[in-house]
Amino acid sequence: MILHTIPFSPNIAPRGLITSRSDSFPTRVNSDASTAGSLAPDSFCFSGVCSCGRRRFVEAAVATSLFPICPSTSIASKLPSDNYTTILEEVHPPRPDWYEEFYASVLNTSMQSYEDEIAGYKAELFAELKGKAQQVLEIGIGTGPNLRYYAADSGVRVFGVDPNIKMEKYARAAAVAAGLPLSNFEFVQAVGEAIPLDDASVDAVVGTLVLCSVKDVDKTLKEIKRVLRPGGVYLFVEHVAAKDGTLLRFTQSILDPLQQTLADGCHLTRETGRSISKSGFSDVKLSMTSLSSASIINPQLFGIACK
Repeated sequence: MILHTIPFSPNIAPRGLITSRSDSFPTRVNSDASTAGSLAPDSFCFSGVCSCGRRRFVEAAVATSLFPICPSTSIASKLPSDNYTTILEEVHPPRPDWYEEFYASVLNTSMQSYEDEIAGYKAELFAELKGKAQQVLEIGIGTGPNLRYYAADSGVRVFGVDPNIKMEKYARAAAVAAGLPLSNFEFVQAVGEAIPLDDASVDAVVGTLVLCSVKDVDKTLKEIKRVLRPGGVYLFVEHVAAKDGTLLRFTQSILDPLQQTLADGCHLTRETGRSISKSGFSDVKLSMTSLSSASIINPQLFGIACK
């Protein structure tokens, strides 16, 4: 497979449904105008055959709390803006501003130990995008902790999706800190089950700690595949259910209902690796590790899926 990229347009359209043009990064149509272990460095490939919460409030406190948070993400196919907004509100019902702001601020300050420990795995994973992906969609971008891994790549354009609009100021600050020009970054409030992007409009999709808390994992994966161009890749880091019969799995099963309540829908016992493997990507590489800072949200699954 050969990766084709297109030049981006520095102009950012008003918030709304997103479409793609042959000569620019996907841009949104004004909604008011619409009626309708260790990762081997050579284990991934970007072209050819691969061989390889939204962060939630509790997950944000992963280093200090028993109940960590998970990100919830993004998007549906070619929806009129009114339908897209309806799905956003169904999946992520409006919260009070003070709650959304508190949630965002906690995520911005409480994930550092987790990010420090996962950094080596992420660095190897994100290295696969360097020089190969210019249009990147990150679902569940949250406060933008991943921007530092690919923002330095010349010409990269990032479209960040998160249902909590209060994340935007933190994500924009993270973009600046990472050296990503704000003209190359756009934040849109959306959910993973309804991505307001056109078909085959991005080179890569990134999602970390997201599928634990989306309401429909299969639909979100279908949306990820839809917006990826042929030859594009999906990079992921997720926490998944521990092995059956272990004390950790038993603990996760007991605490899962409480986790969903406290962490805005985050599930402790999802078989996310199985879901990704069965979602129709041409090739999927999965690796696993455990992190001391991740408490009960272990093991951690990471890898690349190729379209």
